[in-house]
Amino acid sequence: MRLSVKHIILTMLLLGAAFFNEAGAQEFIPQRDTVYAYINAEGDTVPQYVLPEVTVYTKLTPAQRKYWAEWTRLRNAVYVTYPYAKAASRIMNEINVKLAGVTDKAERRRIIRAREKELKKEFTDKLTSLSVYQGKVLMKLIYRETGAHCFEIIKEYKGSFTASFWQGVAFLFGSSLKQVYDREGAEKPMEMIVRDVERLYGYRG
Repeated sequence: MRLSVKHIILTMLLLGAAFFNEAGAQEFIPQRDTVYAYINAEGDTVPQYVLPEVTVYTKLTPAQRKYWAEWTRLRNAVYVTYPYAKAASRIMNEINVKLAGVTDKAERRRIIRAREKELKKEFTDKLTSLSVYQGKVLMKLIYRETGAHCFEIIKEYKGSFTASFWQGVAFLFGSSLKQVYDREGAEKPMEMIVRDVERLYGYRG
């Protein structure tokens, strides 16, 4: 069968078109990237990207700086003095056990003075290094642990005159031996810190 020139040209054009269509399709195949997206309330598909976490800090106001300075000062004072308050409670219990049933005043003084001598040797250097502020905190913590303020404790073991003398000394330094402890009131911030200290060091309330 004879093929006309027309048929040959038509065949070549069809083959060429098919070739170029296939080549063009291969050339413009899009890259298969993954783009995360979500559909919003309006039905639009919006691209979604995960950005690295960034921490943003703001400047503290003068009131905030003052608050945190006072909190830090109180926290440090509690951490320093709370072990002494616990020791005071333990020592008072020990003395009371020894004094139980002792009615002779001379014998009671002997017991107290003997324990006092040991205490001075153990605690004098440590306690005299405390600041006035730390001393105030310590007296409040002693009240928390013993249920009595320092004036009552001194009066009980050393007499009214000695207690009054040291109360006068405390006043000179802007303090008082009659420091009390209200864990639900003025001392609530201190109580929060004390509980942290108890958890940290395993103290039992």
